[in-house]
Amino acid sequence: MAKALKKQALGRGLSALLKDPENDIKSVDDKNADKVVGNIIELEIDAIEINPFQPRSNFNEESLKELATSIKELGVIQPITVRKLDYNKYQLISGERRLRASTLVGLTTVPAYIRIANDNESLVMALVENIQRHDLDPIEIALSYQRLIDEIQLTQEQMSERVGKKRSTIANYLRLLKLDPIIQTGIRDGFISMGHGRAIINIEDLDIQTDIYQKIVSQNLSVRDTEALVKNYQESLKPQPAKTAKSSGFEIEETQKKAFTNYFGNKVDVKVAGNGKGKITIPFQSEEDFNRILELIKG
Repeated sequence: MAKALKKQALGRGLSALLKDPENDIKSVDDKNADKVVGNIIELEIDAIEINPFQPRSNFNEESLKELATSIKELGVIQPITVRKLDYNKYQLISGERRLRASTLVGLTTVPAYIRIANDNESLVMALVENIQRHDLDPIEIALSYQRLIDEIQLTQEQMSERVGKKRSTIANYLRLLKLDPIIQTGIRDGFISMGHGRAIINIEDLDIQTDIYQKIVSQNLSVRDTEALVKNYQESLKPQPAKTAKSSGFEIEETQKKAFTNYFGNKVDVKVAGNGKGKITIPFQSEEDFNRILELIKG
């Protein structure tokens, strides 16, 4: 307890140091910077602005009230992290839930780690620290990864090293952003899980995606059910093998061919196709031979 009180007292002393215009610390090279940067200091909440790089956009009100109750009883156990912008002006890097909850219970100050960072460093710190939390939804995490790619030009391999996640895990989150926005909202609101989303993403047609999403929600389908539904749809898109027509052909025996030849006095050609149709070719040598054959046909 004595150690905690000493730490708090130190924080209050450093707070006074920061409010002294003659000790305005803007870089790690400034006088007294070593006493401030990286230390826990009691900051006035009014001096802290929300980080525009904050990936979280949804805050569960019930969870926030529970945290506020805990803070009211025990105080802010884990300090927030801020970066110094100007004289007595700070920007939140991480800990927005703690800051909001502290405001709910009427606190005017909050313990904070002070950092000095440029915008890019602040963005990386905010995104990486938030990604490592357990209370971000999958879409918020995916958007954080995407911002690291778009704004900091980090590769998936570099992100893997920074956040301690496998590259395949990062890729799976990023693929969620290809889902129809309605489905992304469904994941954020908890109507379906990330597993459902990963199954649906295998379908490129956004209209079909939303149709399957509606079935998942209305029929309470499991991830395995969804995977089967997607597989059946993909199978239906494959070209079906052409049905082979049943052969109705038949064989002409040699004795039957000879019967034609003997009757007409010339070698007759008889052919049958696979569908049972065919033709009989009767050759003739002259007009006289033709008339002879004609008389035979007339009977």
